[in-house]
Amino acid sequence: MDLKEKVGINLKYYRYQSGLSQEKFYTKLGLSYKYLAAVERGEENITSDYIDEIAFKLGIRSEDLTTFNESHVIHKRRIDAKEKIGS
Repeated sequence: MDLKEKVGINLKYYRYQSGLSQEKFYTKLGLSYKYLAAVERGEENITSDYIDEIAFKLGIRSEDLTTFNESHVIHKRRIDAKEKIGS
């Protein structure tokens, strides 16, 4: 797993913990939500300075964003049509 995947997983985890949408979460932190949404999806690289800035604004260590932690992986289970209608 590369660094941008680790950062993306951790950003998503901290955002889910906040209960906010991507736009609201990153805007509240005063950060570019469009760019960070792409980072969260693992589509964009991120500099160490930006990682440090995000960590500071979240009140965490930079290592908390760059280290893989299995418990930070958000698993969304898809519900198929049968489960939705109770069959």
